[in-house]
Amino acid sequence: MQISMTFRHMDASDAMKETVEEKLSKVKKYFQGPIEANVVLSVERYLHACDVTINCGGHVYKGREESDDMYTSIDRVMDKIERQIDKNKGRIQAKRTAG
Repeated sequence: MQISMTFRHMDASDAMKETVEEKLSKVKKYFQGPIEANVVLSVERYLHACDVTINCGGHVYKGREESDDMYTSIDRVMDKIERQIDKNKGRIQAKRTAG
């Protein structure tokens, strides 16, 4: 898994990097091929935003969340990405069984 992290208007902390890597490693179990993940963590006034884009096997999964706490934003966006992956896996399996 190749992860690129960008921090905007905030300092890059090791704890934040470890949290993002831990959350992304949970998504890794859904895929077998190479995975590219782009994460942008930004702060604007009081809003902490987290943008995640995952490219794998020709599929792109995107999510963005904003909240008062960066860790909450990371948790919410990863939940959103996992729902997208589950939904897409269901579609693929439905196509295989219908054909």
